[in-house]
Amino acid sequence: MAYKSFALAVRVVNLCRHLRETQQEFVLSKQLLRSGTSIGANVEEAIGGISRADFAAKISIAHKEARETSYWLRLLHATHYLSPDAYTSIHQDCEEVCRILRAILNTTRANTPPKRLPK
Repeated sequence: MAYKSFALAVRVVNLCRHLRETQQEFVLSKQLLRSGTSIGANVEEAIGGISRADFAAKISIAHKEARETSYWLRLLHATHYLSPDAYTSIHQDCEEVCRILRAILNTTRANTPPKRLPK
């Protein structure tokens, strides 16, 4: 997962650079840059988590950031900043990351023992 989230972040950085340099688009690309690079950062924090709950919390944040990244990509496509081919390619990668993060989160939560109430 760390590799895929890093690879997506690299693509997002390159896309944002392209949008700024060739289309003078600064507002949406800034939002995309923040969410798209945050995914991998949160995955790395999850890997270094000190507990299963910490791991799950960071993976949950990474999943939310991936969903937000998907939104910005869809918006850039709908407003014609992204060609259909460019959109399809990067959006498929983003959706794959979303599915993987969701599966990790579901597995982590399913394997977490219930909290015990104090006596």
